[in-house]
Amino acid sequence: MEKIDVLSLDLGELKTKTQSLGMKPFRAVQLFEWLHKKHVTSLEHMTNLSAADKEKLKEVFDFCELKTEELQISKTDGTRKYLFALEDGSMIESVWMSYHHGNSVCVSSQVGCRMGCTFCASTLKGLQRNLTAGEMLSQVYAIANDTKERVSNVVIMGCGEPLDNYDNVIRFIKRLSDPNGNALSQRNITLSTCGLVPGMLKLAEEDLQITLALSLHAPNDDMRQKIMPVAKSFSLDSVIGACRNYFEKTGRRVTFEYSLIKGVNDTPACADELSKLLYGMGAHVNLIPVNPVTERGLTGTDKSGALRFKNLLEKKHINATIRREMGRDIDGACGQLRSRHI
Repeated sequence: MEKIDVLSLDLGELKTKTQSLGMKPFRAVQLFEWLHKKHVTSLEHMTNLSAADKEKLKEVFDFCELKTEELQISKTDGTRKYLFALEDGSMIESVWMSYHHGNSVCVSSQVGCRMGCTFCASTLKGLQRNLTAGEMLSQVYAIANDTKERVSNVVIMGCGEPLDNYDNVIRFIKRLSDPNGNALSQRNITLSTCGLVPGMLKLAEEDLQITLALSLHAPNDDMRQKIMPVAKSFSLDSVIGACRNYFEKTGRRVTFEYSLIKGVNDTPACADELSKLLYGMGAHVNLIPVNPVTERGLTGTDKSGALRFKNLLEKKHINATIRREMGRDIDGACGQLRSRHI
């Protein structure tokens, strides 16, 4: 019998399942709190559960305990890059970053990725499989346990395309923000997509308050298709239309991620075209100097070039910030540590 991913279950589902095992309803509440409030991964440490109940739970549930295969800590800013091993031997990455406004964790949503973006190391080995909601939650909880600090923000921006694993990602968001458990505000959760339009339209109907971030990276279809193969399936007009729809349906502003690649998409002409594309949307552009990906032969725009690009956007009334570079002295970019390890 295949075991159930217990972290993925909401409290109602957990009550139904534990009652079917002959347990009282309050046992589900206790178990839910151990998992989602105290982030305990082992039944042995759940002191208010009886030995008999623990045996029943062990037979039915998978508790998805991650193994830290490798940990890199930046000497410059304290960023922590985790390589986690899953129960089937698959490897995923997660990142812990400390900012003045709190601690952020970047989680992976898939083992590998099939989107093929040229600036991203996650895609080098293709897609292996989707992660369960429990495997995504385990990344957050394992890092909170390791750092002994509160995680105040979560970004689904690691390996994988979240909307390519739609159902599990939605379940992850709902479990992470469940008031009975971890209770992270949905406004502190960001989902980053490369622009899967059907998923973006569906997400707008979910009645969530998360931030949507679009990996834009180019101001026109021709350039975007060269950088991001997925753009051949969804035109820039349709992607921007889905962003406008998300804002109209949720009231949540969309953030546009723009990775600056030296000599490719960082020219004044690109800045001018990008300004015209986003004008009137109340858009915020997050400029990201690309971490070098040696396998792709790409380098990021230097600081002066990034500042020049930012100033050009602001002159056209487009809000822009340059993302603080985190983990530059470690394998900080998506997929780098996993790729090197493999």
